[in-house]
This record gives sequence, C-alpha cells and structure tokens, in this order.
Amino acid sequence: MNPPSREPTSESDLDIDYKAAGFSKRLGFGYCPALIIIDFCHAYLDIDSPLYAGVEDARASSEQLLKASRAAGIPIVHTRVEFQPDGANGGVFFRKVDALKCFIEGNPLAEPGPGLEPWSGEVIVTKQYASAFFGTSLASTLTTLGVDTLIHAGVSTSGCVRATALDACQHGFVPIVVREAVGDRDQSVHDANLFDLDAKYADVVSQDETLEYLHGLG
Repeated sequence: MNPPSREPTSESDLDIDYKAAGFSKRLGFGYCPALIIIDFCHAYLDIDSPLYAGVEDARASSEQLLKASRAAGIPIVHTRVEFQPDGANGGVFFRKVDALKCFIEGNPLAEPGPGLEPWSGEVIVTKQYASAFFGTSLASTLTTLGVDTLIHAGVSTSGCVRATALDACQHGFVPIVVREAVGDRDQSVHDANLFDLDAKYADVVSQDETLEYLHGLG
C-alpha cells in the first residue's frame, strides 16, 4: 500500500502546509528603506519587443511607489541591463537568451519606461546578469547609505526580481516585494515565484501596505 500523499490540493492548503513547516514568517519593514526599480524599461512594455510582457499595471504601480519614495526622501535605485555589441560581457546568460539582444548598448528598448525615468542624484546600477547585486556595487552602496530594507518593484518576477530579492536576503537587507509592482509574462509563473519568495526569502506585500509605510516616513 502506498503512503498517503502529502501534496496540498489548493493554494490555501499550500499556505497552511508551508506555515506548519516553519516557512512564511513575516520580517516586517525596517527603519531605513530604499526602493529599487528593477529593469522596468521599454523592452517589457513595447508590444513589438520580444520581451513584451503585458505588465502595464505593474508599471503604473511602480510609478506610484517611486513618487511616494521620492516624497519620503528615501534612497532610490534604478537598474538597467546593458551589453557590449558582441555580448561578451554577458557571458553564458547572453548566449542562453536571444531576447537579451534588446539590451545591447544604444538600443532604445533598454530605456526606462514612462514615469520611471531616474532623477538626478538617484543611483543607477548597470548590470549584465539577473541579480542587481551580482558584479555590481549595490551592496556596498546600500550599506553606506545605512539601508536595512529594500523595497522591490520591476520585472520580471521570476527572473531579475527574484534574483535580486534572494541576494538582498543573502546580503542582510530585508527584501520587500510589492505584489502589484512586479510582473511577468505568465501569471502562473508570477504567482508561483511570489509564493516561494514569501515563504523563504522575502515579504510579499500589497501596494497599499507599502504606500502606508512610505507615507508614515514623512
């Protein structure tokens, strides 16, 4: 006789199962946050782009977070992906994903989406890989600024957002992922990655909760 299956039958059962096993604890917002807008550029918003992801709602949510963060006076980081023309600085990642050619230097698809353009004085991190921490000065920049909490918005949930949130956790920053402000080309992939991030590495919170927190900093 086979043992009874422990496979949960619904999302609610999954949540109960994970919490019973010790996952999904809340970290909470810290005292010195920064906002990071991850790779939100025309490549994901232009319908003719190979990376178009239908994430207009996430862009609008990210714009609201950006405005609130500026009003609160917290550090703001923007990331962008840029490769040299032959892709040599993109290594295996560039070889694996043909759509990354959208980010060869000079391509207008790599420019920030409307309403998300950096202001003077805001940090811009140029990267070649998924995590905004990999091969960049982001960790030391945040440490110098006294940041303890990193609020995440951008794309894609399963790629650069996930990788950055994981590395934020591993570098000692509390990762806050704003559900409405991140997006992916597939809803099921988006949902699965948010569930896993919330269970193991980050707090996945609503836009309203994040805005209330930001407004309270003023």
